[in-house]
Amino acid sequence: MTSYTPKNILITGAAGFIASHVANRLVRSHPEYKIVVLDKLDYCSNLKNLLPSKSSPNFKFVKGDIGSADLVNYLLITESIDTIMHFAAQTHVDNSFGNSFEFTKNNIYGTHVLLEACKVTGQIRRFIHVSTDEVYGETDEDAIVGNHEASQLLPTNPYSATKAGAEMLVMAYGRSYGLPVITTRGNNVYGPNQFPEKLIPKFILLAMQGKTLPIHGDGSNVRSYLYCEDVAEAFEVVLHKGEVGHVYNIGTKKERGVIDVAKDICRLFSMNPETSIKFVENRPFNDQRYFLDDQKLKNIGWSEKTTWEEGLKKTIEWYTKNPDWWGDVSGALLPHPRMLMMPGGMERHFEGSEGEKPASFNSTNTHMVVPSSKNNGVQQKPAFKFLLFGRTGWIGGLLGKLCEKQGIPYEYAKGRLEDRASLIADIQSVKPTHVFNAAGVTGRPNVDWCESHKTETIRANVAGTLTLADVCREHGILMINYATGCIFEYDAAHPEGSGIGFKEEDKPNFMGSFYSKTKAMVEELLREYDNVCTLRVRMPISSDLSNPRNFITKISRYNKVVNIPNSMTVLDELLPISIEMAKRNLSGIWNFTNPGAVSHNEILEMYRDYIDPSFKWANFTLEEQAKVIVAARSNNEMDGTKLKSEFPELLSIKESLIKYVFEPNKK
Repeated sequence: MTSYTPKNILITGAAGFIASHVANRLVRSHPEYKIVVLDKLDYCSNLKNLLPSKSSPNFKFVKGDIGSADLVNYLLITESIDTIMHFAAQTHVDNSFGNSFEFTKNNIYGTHVLLEACKVTGQIRRFIHVSTDEVYGETDEDAIVGNHEASQLLPTNPYSATKAGAEMLVMAYGRSYGLPVITTRGNNVYGPNQFPEKLIPKFILLAMQGKTLPIHGDGSNVRSYLYCEDVAEAFEVVLHKGEVGHVYNIGTKKERGVIDVAKDICRLFSMNPETSIKFVENRPFNDQRYFLDDQKLKNIGWSEKTTWEEGLKKTIEWYTKNPDWWGDVSGALLPHPRMLMMPGGMERHFEGSEGEKPASFNSTNTHMVVPSSKNNGVQQKPAFKFLLFGRTGWIGGLLGKLCEKQGIPYEYAKGRLEDRASLIADIQSVKPTHVFNAAGVTGRPNVDWCESHKTETIRANVAGTLTLADVCREHGILMINYATGCIFEYDAAHPEGSGIGFKEEDKPNFMGSFYSKTKAMVEELLREYDNVCTLRVRMPISSDLSNPRNFITKISRYNKVVNIPNSMTVLDELLPISIEMAKRNLSGIWNFTNPGAVSHNEILEMYRDYIDPSFKWANFTLEEQAKVIVAARSNNEMDGTKLKSEFPELLSIKESLIKYVFEPNKK
C-alpha cells in the first residue's frame, strides 16, 4: 500500500461545512503540515467554522475565489503548495434548479482554473477532487449492491451534472498532463457547523422553533448519512493512503428514509410526527435513492465509527448551544430555499466564539493574500444590489428612496418589460442580486383607462411581466412582483363583514374590469416560476396625502363614496417588509395587505378627526356608483395570516393607518 506525506496543503472551500472539519482535523493532528485554506465566503461559508485552527502556527486563511487564476497561481508558488484538497463548490440541489449557471461557473470553471494552475506550476504531488454520490444518478430501489467506483455516471440534476463535468476535467488532466489526481464521491454528511439549507440542520432548527418539518414529495426518498468527523477521517486516509488515478466512495450502507429522519428528530424533541410533519411540493426531479459500495476505502484503512443515533444527538446538542451560528437563516428554512449564491453573505461572521472580542483573522498566520502585482484596494461586493422596474411609478419611486435610506445599492432599469433583449442587457449590466417589478399599467386616472386600451394593458401587465420573470429565472434571480388583490370580490364563502378573507391559494373570482382580468391571468401563469415572489397589493395608502394615487387622497376628493370594508396596503409599513422579503429570498404568492379590513367611512372619519375637523362626505350605493364608472370595482378582504406569521410585528390596518398616516399628518 502506498503512503504519501504532504508538506503544504491548500484546502479550497475550507470555511464551508465538510472542508472546515477536514482542515481543523489536519491542523490539529499534523502540526508538521502547513495548511493554507482558501474560501470566498459565500452564503454557506462561515469563518467561525475555522475557529479551532485560528491560533495554530501551521494555519493560514486566504479570502479569495478559485475562479481567480492570478490568485491561485500566486498561492501555489508563494506557499510552495504540493497538495490540493478541492472542496469548493456550490452543492445545494434546490439552488441548482434556479441558478444553474452559477453551478457551472463555480463547480466546472473553478475546478478548471485550479487544474490549469497545477499544470503551469508543475509542483503538485496530490490533487484530491471532492465529488458526490449524485454523479451516479438514481440507484434502483431493489439494488442489493451499491454503485462501485467504476459505475457509469448518470447525473439527474444541474448540481450533479456540474460535479460530473468537473470530474471529467480532473480525469483528463490526469491522463493528458500526468497530474496526480484522486477523486472521492461521498454520501450525505451531517453534523455541527452545517448551513441549514440541508435537511438535518433545517429540521433541527425548525424543531427548536416549534415549527413543522417540510418534506419534499411523500418522504419515501432514501439517503445514506455519515457523521462529519467520520468523513474528515476518511479524507485523512485518502490523503495519506489513496492511490493516484483512483476514485474512492465515502459511504455507508446504513440507509434512512427522509420521513424516518424527520420522525427521529421529532422524537428527540418530543414532538408528535403526525402534526409536526407536512408534505410539500417535490423538486423538479428528486432521486429516490443513492447507494454506494464503500469496500475500496475500507481496504485502505477507513471505517465508519459514529452510529446514527449518536451522531444525531451530537448534532442536536451543537445546534441547541449555537442557535445563532449562522445569523438570520429564515430564507434557508423554507421548503424550497433559494439562497441565490450571493457573495459576502456571511462575512459578518468574523466574530470569535462566545466571550471573545470580535476577531477579523488578521493575525500573522491568518490574513488575506493577493498577488502583489495587482491592486490591493479591491472593494468588497455588496451583499445586495437591486434592479428596480417602474421608476416613474408611485411604488417604484418609493422603492428607490427606501434603498437610499437603507444603504442598498440599486439602479433603475432602462429597458421596457416587453423587450426581452433590453431586459437581458439591464441584468447583465447591473448584475443585481434581486429584481423588483413595480412597472405595469393601472390606468390614468384609474382602471377605466384599461377598458379602452386593452392591447397596451396586455402588453405590459401580462407579456411584459412574464418576460421579466423568465429572464430573471434564466439568470437565477429572485423577482419581487408587486401585483394586486383586486382579483377577488365578496362571495358566499367570503361574505362581507365576516372576517373570512381570501387566501393565497384561492383562485381569482373577480373579472369585472379588464385590468383585473390581466392581473388574474398573469398571477396564475407566474405560479409556474419558482423565482417569483408575488405581492398582492390592495388600495395602497401612504403618509403622503398630496399624492393623487393615494387611496385616502382619492376618496377625500370624491363627492360621494361607497361604504364597504376592504383590505388595504399601508406602503409606509409594507414596502420595507417587501425589501426584507427579498433579503430572505421568499417566493410564492403573498397577500400583501395589513391584517383586517377597514371601510371608506372609517377612513374618512379618521381623516376628519386627525386632519380636517370640517370635512364632510356623502355615501352612495354600488348601483349608483356603477352609473359613473366604466369598469366594476373589486371589494374584498384578504387573509393576512401568512404574512403575519412571517412578520409578527405587522400592524392591523387600523393601527397602521393611525401610526403611519394620520398621526404624522395630524393638524
